[in-house]
Amino acid sequence: VKEIIKKKIPSEKINEEVINQNLWTVGLPDPDLIIRTSGELRTSGFLIWQAAYSELYFSEKYWPDFTEKDLDNALENFSRRQRRRGV
Repeated sequence: VKEIIKKKIPSEKINEEVINQNLWTVGLPDPDLIIRTSGELRTSGFLIWQAAYSELYFSEKYWPDFTEKDLDNALENFSRRQRRRGV
């Protein structure tokens, strides 16, 4: 938002694309899957705009203990989901 203000973009011109073009992740694809470790059931504001249609996977394990097998389990779970992207 600060970047949009600096550029003096009129409010009537601000839309989803303008916001996307002014995020620090501009040019990167939005995440399809977000894995949250440590047993927490929240995203703590992580990529809040970009994660709007991401699938979430929660693991009880803490990050240092999260193994390749755990990643495989998360990806297997993700592959079984029917993605609707807000529909």
